Amino acid sequence: MQVKIQPSLRMGTILLLFLFTSEEACAEIFIKSVKLFIQPRNEVQRSTNVSLKCQAEASHTAGSHLNYKYIFYKNYHIITDQTNATDSLYYIPDARVSHSGRYKCAVVIEEIKKESSAKDLTVKGLLAPVLTVDKLRLTEGHDVTAVCTAEGETGFLTFFFRDGPEELYRVYTNSHKVEQNLKLDKGTVNMFCYYSINLGSTAERSSNSNVISVDIEELEIKPDITVMPSTDVTEGDNITFSCSVNMTHQRNSELRIIFSHGHNTLSLNMTHEDYAMLAKANDSGEYECISSLGGVHKSSSLNITVKEIFSIPFLSIHPDEVFEGEHFDIRCQISSLASRIQREDIKYSIFRDETFVIKDNRYSGTASKATNGKYVCKAEANRIIKESSMLLFGAKVLVSKPEITVDGPVIVEKPFWIRCHSENGSLPITYSLKRNNLILNSTKVSRFQEEARFLALISTPSDITSYMCEAKNNDVSIKMSERLQVTVIVPVGKPLLTVLPVPENIEEGNDVTLICGIAKGSPPISFRFYGSDHTAIHTTTVQSNSSSFVLSRVKRKNSGNYYCEAFNTADMSSRSDIVKVEVEVNNKESVWSERPPDLVDQDSLQSPNEGVVEYTEVVHPQPVDPTQIPLRKGTETVYSELQTSQGAPENINHQSLLEYAELNHDLPEPVD
Repeated sequence: MQVKIQPSLRMGTILLLFLFTSEEACAEIFIKSVKLFIQPRNEVQRSTNVSLKCQAEASHTAGSHLNYKYIFYKNYHIITDQTNATDSLYYIPDARVSHSGRYKCAVVIEEIKKESSAKDLTVKGLLAPVLTVDKLRLTEGHDVTAVCTAEGETGFLTFFFRDGPEELYRVYTNSHKVEQNLKLDKGTVNMFCYYSINLGSTAERSSNSNVISVDIEELEIKPDITVMPSTDVTEGDNITFSCSVNMTHQRNSELRIIFSHGHNTLSLNMTHEDYAMLAKANDSGEYECISSLGGVHKSSSLNITVKEIFSIPFLSIHPDEVFEGEHFDIRCQISSLASRIQREDIKYSIFRDETFVIKDNRYSGTASKATNGKYVCKAEANRIIKESSMLLFGAKVLVSKPEITVDGPVIVEKPFWIRCHSENGSLPITYSLKRNNLILNSTKVSRFQEEARFLALISTPSDITSYMCEAKNNDVSIKMSERLQVTVIVPVGKPLLTVLPVPENIEEGNDVTLICGIAKGSPPISFRFYGSDHTAIHTTTVQSNSSSFVLSRVKRKNSGNYYCEAFNTADMSSRSDIVKVEVEVNNKESVWSERPPDLVDQDSLQSPNEGVVEYTEVVHPQPVDPTQIPLRKGTETVYSELQTSQGAPENINHQSLLEYAELNHDLPEPVD
């Protein structure tokens, strides 16, 4: 009987079998421990045969054959060949100090790896090196070949060649032997060598080698230096330097002699010729002859001091401060001269911007832009020419007529700033603010970004022209500005509200005219009228000092308190007193029940009960009888006789009818 296994059951069985087999395979091998043994011991002397044994303890199922793989490390780097790693022993025959280090091993069984703990191996003992040279006597400039050998040593070595405390050379190598050509100074050199080996964090040093004495014969090429006629030199003297080497016992055409002064090489061929020069003051100092043969250099030097035949000239300008148009002198002078010459022997020349001006020690002229520039002078005697330091001359510019301006608007009785500025003029410039020719304040401008500003205040518009600016940058030239001419804003005075007809005689149906006027104020003037409920009923801006507004065919409900406000660009408003208006119901005809003929039209002749209240602006109302115009202030009625006059008002009283007439007819325009 065959049992059919479902495909899903077959797959599950295979998976279960695979998992079981894998777990069994992993369970076959277990590495318990790995140990490293160093034989014969951890610290040995050089030339000892050392072996490292890696021992592993592992458990596995019976009958299985295990493949062991061993890996050895020194200072955590693999040191064994991985292609053949079946040996559990690592041999170090004839050990050297370079074999010292930190070792460990690892065992790999069927891809299972385990490492031992690390152990230190120390190899003691470095052989003393041996030094040899190719010659014991040589001439200065020749080389000696030195060989230092550390037989049998391995690793990265550093060799040192020394002459007592002085190091002659050092070289880094992986070889146990080095050869080096050395240049030695004159005299006797007691040479030895030693080496060191790098062990990572430390280094081991060998003992010193044998000492070899090498004698170096000096090369007699030191030059002699002379100067003719003597070392006592004055500017203008001709002097000649000579450099020579005694070649009696030296036969070599490669000898070179160089002549120098400080850092400047004057000649490269002093072997066959001398060096001649005209002495100058800056030629003082040390002169040196340097001879050169092969790699050997010898030198001799001497110092000379060159005395001045005359001092360096200097320029001066008189006077110290010169303005354009003024006279000035430029002088070229010297402070000292040698006894061998007279002052008359010195010839002078003056230059401006490197262009010749005059062959003299003095130059005079009238200051202008053409005379500005960089001046130098030259003095000459006995073929010696000396030049002065550069002197910059610039004539100062006289201050120009100042301009007087203001910052922002000018308002009567409010402080404002006045500016003074001259377009031209050398700094510093002193500016003064004057009023009616009296100095109010002064300030000094010393930098271009500075400005002269003065705080001022006026009481009337006409005061503005009393201000002037004064500018000066010397005591001779003083410039005055024009008088200050700017628009002056006069704040509005307290308004006067006039009601026509007289408030006590207003009946329903009448037209009521509100007239708001001010005694002073710069146009444009804005007027705002307020009605019985304290709300604005009309606002207008005019060029005159008064404005009016008409309430057409008033009713009882229009009774109440009325007032007006006035303001202009001075940003200060002013309010009138309140005028109380009573609108009465009265059928009797009254002289005030109708508007004056010049204010009525046919459409307005209606009964008091027709239509609603109308508001009409009247620019310049004319009353019926100007001699009896009632004026109201507060709740009191005041009657004044109308008077008109030509010209400006003087101390206007707001409670007079004369004031009203002047406001509406005779006031002049405010002063700008």
